[in-house]
Amino acid sequence: MHDTAAQASVSVTSGGIQAQPSGTLVDRALEFLGAGPADSSTLAHNVLGVPAAPPVIADRLATALLGSDPRVRRRFDSCWELVGAARGSPRIVDCTFAVVDVETTGSSPGRGDRVIEIAVAVLAGGSVDLVLDTLVNPERPIPRVITGVTRISQDDVREKPVFAEIADRVVAALAGRVFVAHNVPFDWAFVSAETRRALHLVLEGPRLCTVRLAKRLIPGLRSRSLDSVTRYFGIEIENRHRAAGDAMATAATLARLLDLAGEKGLDTFRELEALTHRRKKRKRKKRRASPTPMEEA
Repeated sequence: MHDTAAQASVSVTSGGIQAQPSGTLVDRALEFLGAGPADSSTLAHNVLGVPAAPPVIADRLATALLGSDPRVRRRFDSCWELVGAARGSPRIVDCTFAVVDVETTGSSPGRGDRVIEIAVAVLAGGSVDLVLDTLVNPERPIPRVITGVTRISQDDVREKPVFAEIADRVVAALAGRVFVAHNVPFDWAFVSAETRRALHLVLEGPRLCTVRLAKRLIPGLRSRSLDSVTRYFGIEIENRHRAAGDAMATAATLARLLDLAGEKGLDTFRELEALTHRRKKRKRKKRRASPTPMEEA
């Protein structure tokens, strides 16, 4: 299973996460479905090259590959079929957001730091649900400074699952949803590294950062820390510096930021994404020419 998965990647479109071994896999699936509806096992066999995949695995792969693609739908009999040309960028109100928070042994997955706790809160239609919340055995010591901040000790994680044991649950929690975090590069880097290590899958695609959104939508706020932004909105953080508490607070913050975006006339995900990547124009100071020797005198 992992030999095949090693060639794969998990990508995210504006509609959400999809798993695909290459950019051409979706095209192959669409071409295959052009001949008629097919179930997940048939797609796994003919498109993904996994002929012996158990039904549950085949269904997981097909859902990750096509579940968020607007050109495909799943029928009542669980078969997949084409529905026509792809739509443009989805409206913000139609998007589902997976708000992620991780606690870790340090700041750099590239230097061997690992996840010790992860939570995913899903924001959809104005409601927030915590769909994943678990401690993780990092398979390495937790520094005292981290325990001091998170209150997570080595004893707390000793009997907890390693990331490889929950990796499928993590991917399932993200599937078809936009990845969101407060300071998204940090959480994305760790989840990507852990997923690559556990499943040989690479996370790719669009994501939203609530820090960046706050910078654009609350320009007068001096600090965009989670404490500062939640205080601005009157949101209480339960169990600060723990994954579930921070994820739920970030999801509530995202909901308020999306309201502000709507008030500014932003309607589609593409517009929202463009807002976070827009660079603020800096005023250039007028440069004065250096005085001549005569002027100096």
